[in-house]
Amino acid sequence: MREIGLSKEEVIQELRLRLEGDLSFTDGRILGSMCTYPHEFAQLVFLMNIEKNLGDPGLFPQTAELEKETISMLGELLSNPNACGHIVTGGTEANILALWTAKRLRGNEFRNEVIVPESAHFSFDKAADLLGLKLVKVPLDSRFRVSIEDVERTINSRTLAIVGIAGTTGLGVVDPIDRLSELAVEHDLYLHVDAAFGGFLLPFLKELGYEAPKFDFSLEGVSSITVDPHKMGLVPIPAGGILFRNKEIYSTTAWRVSYMAGGETTQATLVGTRSGAAAIATWAMLNHLGRKGYRDIVKRCMELTLWFVEKVKSLDFIDIVVPPVMNIVGIKTEGVEIQAVAQKLRAKGWAIALFPSHIRIVIMPHVRKSHLEKFLNDLQEVIKSLGASKP
Repeated sequence: MREIGLSKEEVIQELRLRLEGDLSFTDGRILGSMCTYPHEFAQLVFLMNIEKNLGDPGLFPQTAELEKETISMLGELLSNPNACGHIVTGGTEANILALWTAKRLRGNEFRNEVIVPESAHFSFDKAADLLGLKLVKVPLDSRFRVSIEDVERTINSRTLAIVGIAGTTGLGVVDPIDRLSELAVEHDLYLHVDAAFGGFLLPFLKELGYEAPKFDFSLEGVSSITVDPHKMGLVPIPAGGILFRNKEIYSTTAWRVSYMAGGETTQATLVGTRSGAAAIATWAMLNHLGRKGYRDIVKRCMELTLWFVEKVKSLDFIDIVVPPVMNIVGIKTEGVEIQAVAQKLRAKGWAIALFPSHIRIVIMPHVRKSHLEKFLNDLQEVIKSLGASKP
């Protein structure tokens, strides 16, 4: 640390120089991220409330009330306005909280196995390691959804919980949550749905007339849901969400804290200090955009996604992995290794997500048709340069 600080102007100039290598959502080169540039109104609201700490709700009672209203609005979106929960740091914390809750609810160390799809986010590996649980990973079916038959065969006396994904990380597909719900009810198991991405899409897809499988609290067996406002919700990071079906489940991980400046309180999250600004910004965006505003955003993203899919399918040596359920497209190649394609695309400045057998493109609100046209041109050039040929 310096003895005498720099002027604001000097610091800003230094930051500009130091950060100019970072990509920006506004330049259209980020095609592989599930996040986007936050809405300008959400930024304004966030900055207006930057000091608020939901870890000490006694100091900020109105912020705590707004968080409850936010959870209720998210719950209504997910078919349960009586849901309980919090705005947390993101999907990882939410998924850890869900498995922690499942473990404490059961209160039996013998039940320590959690059934997850092979497509589950790596946060479940973190959760299992932290909580002393064993993940049992179940294979996927031909549509890249978890195999219900394998889930059913895997359930045993040690099974604690089942996890279903509503918008997988790799391809954006939705597991058969309705069937998982039936199994959860039948075997008295905790069912958590990771809808970190899909939670802000599927309800609006249904309203727009797209096929949208059931995944939320309308299904009896669903105990908790992860949904991230800082993805398709357009709220600044960090703004994840964890929702529980009822107060009984939610209160399982609540801890009393007596020494807070605002008075004794309870905390049911992993972190103590929590951003009140994130909760308020989420509340503001839900009220500002409303269902129609989010529908319009989802509609544009889906129309662009379907256009992009048709363009990809028209190219030689390139195809999609599976018809998209939402605004996530998996691209596979023929006659050339996908890793080599990704390496050359990244060298051209494209920020794409690489999986073992495909490249993931996410058509977020910051993506424009002109960006995708440039990407497709570069993709064709890369495929040609690598000498792709049919077997």
